[in-house]
Amino acid sequence: MRVMDKYGDLPDTIAIFPLPGALLLPRARLPLHIFEPRYLAMIDDCLKTKHRLIGMIQPREVPEGQEKRLNAIGCAGRLTGFSETEDGRYMITLSGLSRFRVRDEVQGFAPYRRCLVDWTPFSRDLGREEQDGGLDRKAFLDLLGRFFQAMELSTDWSSLSEAEPELLINSLSMLCPFSPEDKQALLEAPSLTTRRETLVTLIEIALRGGVSDDVMQ
Repeated sequence: MRVMDKYGDLPDTIAIFPLPGALLLPRARLPLHIFEPRYLAMIDDCLKTKHRLIGMIQPREVPEGQEKRLNAIGCAGRLTGFSETEDGRYMITLSGLSRFRVRDEVQGFAPYRRCLVDWTPFSRDLGREEQDGGLDRKAFLDLLGRFFQAMELSTDWSSLSEAEPELLINSLSMLCPFSPEDKQALLEAPSLTTRRETLVTLIEIALRGGVSDDVMQ
C-alpha cells in the first residue's frame, strides 16, 4: 500500500459504502464481494482516482422505506486488490488507511453516496503500528478459545499466538460476530488497548448469553 504520511494527501470527499456489520480498521484488510449496480459504478469511479479510497461506514437503523442514516465515524480503505468475475461482479480488497469523521453528505448525480470528511481527529492512524503493553496474550487467547468454542467458530491458533498485538486485536474485532453497534464501538476505540478492552467485554457478554443468532454474520 502506498504510504500517505500526512493528511494533506487525503481527499476531502470520498465515496461511502454503508455496509452493516462490515468493519475496517487501519492497516487491516477487508475482502468484499461487489454486485449491486451502484457499487459496481462506485468501484469503476474509484479506480479512476489517484487515491483509490472508499469509506466503509455503519448505517444506522431507520424506519423501513427511509434512507439509512450514517454513523459519524467510518474508516477509509485503499483499493489494493481487484478482480472481475465472468458475470460482471467484483471481488476487491480494501487496505485500511485511516478513520474519518463525516462532516456532511455531498449531493450529486452519482448513484452511490459521497461524504465530505475530516481526517484530523485520527492523526494516529497514519503513524506506526500500535502496541498494547497491557495485553496478557495467554489470558486473552484462553478467553477467545472459550468464545470460539461457544460460537462453533474455527481459526488458525498458531497464527493467532504469533501475531503482533495490532494485527491480533484488529483482525478479531473485524471477524468476530458482533452487532453493527458493537462493531462501531470497536471502530471508535481511541487506542489499541481500549479496543482490546472493548473486545474482551463483548466476548464476556457473549459468553454470558448476550449474543443472539440474529447478530451472527
